[in-house]
Amino acid sequence: MFSGKSEELIRRITRYELARVPNQVFKPALDVRYAVGEVVSHSRLTTPAIPVATSDDLLKAVEDRTVVIGIDEGQFFDDGLTDVVVLLADAGKQVIVAGLDTDYLGRPFEPIPSLMLKAEYITKSLAVCHRCGGPGLHTQRVVESDELVVLGATGAYEARCRRCYDPQEPQQETLAIDLAEIEANVDVLST
Repeated sequence: MFSGKSEELIRRITRYELARVPNQVFKPALDVRYAVGEVVSHSRLTTPAIPVATSDDLLKAVEDRTVVIGIDEGQFFDDGLTDVVVLLADAGKQVIVAGLDTDYLGRPFEPIPSLMLKAEYITKSLAVCHRCGGPGLHTQRVVESDELVVLGATGAYEARCRRCYDPQEPQQETLAIDLAEIEANVDVLST
């Protein structure tokens, strides 16, 4: 969480919109955190989206003229999403899926790992650890629950690095950030 997955999906879809390429964006119907008919990033970027309950509903809602399909929160779909995405890609559609690859216990969060095996391209985004500022590889649940899915934003989860992540301690005190401990990494993005 908090790595910019939805924001990147919105950015990519917006580029296709500007080029007038027919596209559709889908989201799981259960995700009503910010809006029902939109994908909304934590930074409040938005794009219209069609809420669907299952991967079969998604497939039925894809229009013939659609060239690019965006799917947000792929981990909240059933395992049939992998077959649907492959079917759409085989039909010549470009499919972009955003989702978590592991759950709050660090286990594979299907169907994203299965989709990764079928994808031509994978972009793994890391958040910034909420405790130390390092690479936030993990999702730390900070509320008590044994449910696999607890919808939430900033109050229910935090991004954590390998060192700060501990699935056995769901409620942890916030640590002060020590900038001296953060490794300097420089990434250059260019066009």
